[in-house]
Amino acid sequence: MKQIALKIDVDTYRGTREGVPRLVEALQRHHAQATFFFSLGPDHTGRAIKRVFRPGFMKKVSRTSVLEHYGFKTLMYGTLLPGPDIGKKCGDIMRAVRDAGFEVGIHCYDHIRWQDHVAGKDAAWTEREVQRAVDRYTEIFGEPPKAHAAAGWQTNRYALRQTQRLGLDYSSDTRGTHPFIPTWDAEIIACPQLPTTLPTLDELVGRDGISLDSVADHLLGLTRTPSATGHVYTLHAELEGQRWMPIFEQLLQGWQGQGYELVSMRQYLQGLDLAALPRHEVSMGCIEGRSGTLAIQS
Repeated sequence: MKQIALKIDVDTYRGTREGVPRLVEALQRHHAQATFFFSLGPDHTGRAIKRVFRPGFMKKVSRTSVLEHYGFKTLMYGTLLPGPDIGKKCGDIMRAVRDAGFEVGIHCYDHIRWQDHVAGKDAAWTEREVQRAVDRYTEIFGEPPKAHAAAGWQTNRYALRQTQRLGLDYSSDTRGTHPFIPTWDAEIIACPQLPTTLPTLDELVGRDGISLDSVADHLLGLTRTPSATGHVYTLHAELEGQRWMPIFEQLLQGWQGQGYELVSMRQYLQGLDLAALPRHEVSMGCIEGRSGTLAIQS
């Protein structure tokens, strides 16, 4: 299956307002498809300062210049500045993405709150957060969501259960190697997982001699030999949608040159034999280049 599904995580107000329209234009220019997963509530990016105590966080910050990509104002949201409500202020941009023919889905309600807390929360907290996102998505798009991609690849048993209870067609909450049916402590969750299979730009730049000039070639080297089940590549509206747009365009051209079809997550799903998907346990583990733990396909 020579496909690469492009999964676009939209984390912030600035990323929605500035990065998303630029990505739509670039994708249209290259005749590529993608799925946009939106953060739908308040932008509290500034509260991520608490991650300074997380192992590996400062190393990642030093490699990728957070201030350059997010801007000073965004880094103050939720602390010195009130966090703008992304869904209320940017609903027209989100609908324009859908109207341009791109698939849309839920990333989260409050990105920082989900990413920093969901792993240790109970059923009531998790279900409340998911429902907030579902309600806001339905308000913006006039229909219930059909896809979910967890912020920061953070999840728990109750969040996975919600993907099944909501009747989602698929979810992309994990890192892994191929599509699967998730289990948690052997409990089967009847919602396919389409994990991110390729490293992200911010995990690569500054590591092992990889620079902004060489990172596209490095990623293209990883896809030179096709995978039997294709790939999922996660990009960010705040990175590839802004200063790293030239790198993203290199990737688009390179992947098409390698013979890949660049598709949405739904198109990727439609090419799978869902009845034959293997079951894999979801556990929390580490990914090189990213701080902390995240949900991985075991």
